[in-house]
Amino acid sequence: MRSNYYDMDFRDRAGKTRTWGLVLLALAAILWIWCAMLLMLPYEADTTDCKAPLFTERGTANTGEAGSDCAKERDWPEVLAVLGASVPVSVVGGSLFAIGTVSRRMSAHAQAIRELDELAEKPKS
Repeated sequence: MRSNYYDMDFRDRAGKTRTWGLVLLALAAILWIWCAMLLMLPYEADTTDCKAPLFTERGTANTGEAGSDCAKERDWPEVLAVLGASVPVSVVGGSLFAIGTVSRRMSAHAQAIRELDELAEKPKS
């Protein structure tokens, strides 16, 4: 019975690891959405209306009539910083989710094997 207690504790910890992975993946998704919003939504700099960085005629939001105001308000390094911050978060989140999922499945597999071995060892009546 002690092995059953250890196995249940192991599955509990694997479930927590998987949950942390899901939380980090959700955080990465929020960062990706934020990055997409920075790239695709128009914005206002002081009193100037600026186009979204992806939808300007010249390929960048930092040129044109109101280029200097728009460049000060939303520049590419900010967008790249948000995108860059999402990469390690998503990698760690994906890794933790995979580790937790595999650990739970391996534990369930080991339990099934133990039960099959016990059934095979029982004398037939």
